[in-house]
Amino acid sequence: MTGFGRGEAVGNGVVWRVEAGSVNRKQLELVVQLPRELNELEPGLRNQLAEKLSRGRVQVSISADKGTSSASSLTVNSDLARQYAAALLELSNKLGVNPTISSADMTRWPGVFTLADSGWNVDEAKPLIEKALAQALIAMLAMRRTEGDHLKADINARLDALTAMLQEAAALTPQVVARYRDVLRQRLTDAGLPLPLDDERLVKEVALFADRCDISEEITRATSHITQFRSYMDSGEPVGRPLDFLSQELFREFNTMGSKANQATLAQLVVKAKTELEKIREQVQNIE
Repeated sequence: MTGFGRGEAVGNGVVWRVEAGSVNRKQLELVVQLPRELNELEPGLRNQLAEKLSRGRVQVSISADKGTSSASSLTVNSDLARQYAAALLELSNKLGVNPTISSADMTRWPGVFTLADSGWNVDEAKPLIEKALAQALIAMLAMRRTEGDHLKADINARLDALTAMLQEAAALTPQVVARYRDVLRQRLTDAGLPLPLDDERLVKEVALFADRCDISEEITRATSHITQFRSYMDSGEPVGRPLDFLSQELFREFNTMGSKANQATLAQLVVKAKTELEKIREQVQNIE
């Protein structure tokens, strides 16, 4: 969601400049800074932004350079100046001091001199601002896409690592059951209660254990989530929210695997997977 762009349009001797920048936010937050005389254009500009964006805090700054095409006008309030002078003269007489008033003093009297810019023509400014904004959006979106490509490559590499971990976990699962069976038989033998492998009680206990520690469903769902993750990233649509949801679901599946794990290697594998997932979840927060 991070990006920046500039746009410029010239018309009637005025150069309109637009700067647009965006940073990460879960929702879309638009801030448009316009000259006060053109505030009525803000709803339309917001709609123009909302058509292209869905997440992030986007700040748009719009300014104009008139050059020499439209000079400011100076207004002198002579009546107010006379009132200031009369008041100063009256005060000087009361205090018994000699009044001295210079031209420089007059320039500091509030309201006597007013410098006013000529107003903006909304109908003339609107198409120029929209054109400059469109240019700024194109540049900002290009920068966002470049960042997105880097994030996609990073996330795909981490998804590859998760896929490899799932395959390793699937290979470890039968070993967990076999180890439990061997350990259980050894304990019974040490206790003076040796049982053959086909003993019904031993088979039943091992079967119950195998059911409790079976993670095949979690592996299947996690694999499906990873496939969906890649599909969303290739869609070209705003996918930040669904990717955030899938990250949480993947974390839940690995968390369940960890609670079922009854083998040190498998438990360490789950910890590594959750570490990679946490990095993916952090990156997803930067995606529109």
